[in-house]
Amino acid sequence: MTGEAPRRLLLSAFSTFGVGGPQIRFATIANKLGRRFRHVIVAMDDTFDCRSRLSADLDVTFLPVHNRKGDTLGNRRRFRTILQQQRPDCLVTYNWGTVEWAMANWPRLVRQVHVEDGFGPEEAARQLPRRVLTRRLVLRGSTVVVPSRQLERIALNIWKLNRRTLQYIPNGIDCERFSNPNVEPLLQRNGLPVVGTVAALRPEKNLIRLLDAFRIVRAERPCRLVIAGDGQERARLEAHAAAVGLQASVTFTGHRPDTERVYAGLDVFALSSDTEQMPTTVLEAMAAGLPVAATNVGDVQGMLAAENVRFVVPPTAEDLAHAIAALLDDAHLRQAIGAANKARARSEFGADRMIAAYGELFAGAAAHRAERGGRPMRTTL
Repeated sequence: MTGEAPRRLLLSAFSTFGVGGPQIRFATIANKLGRRFRHVIVAMDDTFDCRSRLSADLDVTFLPVHNRKGDTLGNRRRFRTILQQQRPDCLVTYNWGTVEWAMANWPRLVRQVHVEDGFGPEEAARQLPRRVLTRRLVLRGSTVVVPSRQLERIALNIWKLNRRTLQYIPNGIDCERFSNPNVEPLLQRNGLPVVGTVAALRPEKNLIRLLDAFRIVRAERPCRLVIAGDGQERARLEAHAAAVGLQASVTFTGHRPDTERVYAGLDVFALSSDTEQMPTTVLEAMAAGLPVAATNVGDVQGMLAAENVRFVVPPTAEDLAHAIAALLDDAHLRQAIGAANKARARSEFGADRMIAAYGELFAGAAAHRAERGGRPMRTTL
């Protein structure tokens, strides 16, 4: 009688397991891979709000770690003890906020995969030398995954990581969810064109820039702005909207699990960030058939259909306003760009390829090929 093969245990370390891009991507992948894996999830802030996105069928343990900020050596010791106790088949760390877990795994206890999605506001303009050196040292023996070509260049040229253990896996989404024509819009247009964004309300998203751009756009034409998401910046953003006379024209929806309903009510999607790599919200907007006005960050230009590229602009309120206004003023152009974006999202950024790539990576096959000197698995566009 043949029993079920043992399921691999993944210990996934996040700076937070609140709802955000990396956490939602993890939930999408874990749900699809199902019971192929067991999971232990740790969060440096002991926040696990994104657990609601995980299927009830998964074998998941949420483990508080009581991180002590600033106590690097103590955290390393405590985290290493957890690794020794849990004995995962693979440690998966996400972004700079979990670097102490990579330190805890040295000398190496378990195979490690590190996923780097991008940077906070402190690294928006330049790489910090201390962090560069730390990444270069502690990630040297790990498989490192990046979702953008820009990050790939940084990892190779600045962090000096080994190309054989560096993998480019672009983000993917459930295109059907966001392109469903029967989705009921969250907010009705009521005869006015609607600009909107979906974002965690954090400083690096620079939604003050979007509010200022919208104020310029609205001075010439009636329109509305929707900001979906929540976070530390919300009170500041609401105060700024009121201070510049926009409170009647701007809707803050707060966190929405049904973001497909937000996109269904928009005419133009806007991204105002100072730093991004491969923003999932842009992919979602593309799948929803929307044109995008965006600051020129990360891989955004390369993600969009060619017809949309000229609306990726320098990071100023004036340039963003010009891009938004040009799209609002031409319905036929919006429709054509939206259709091209939808086709590109379907052809290049479906979730299946991303899930397959991560499944192979977590199972160890891609890492073993790299360690043998072969070419690692690379998902290409």
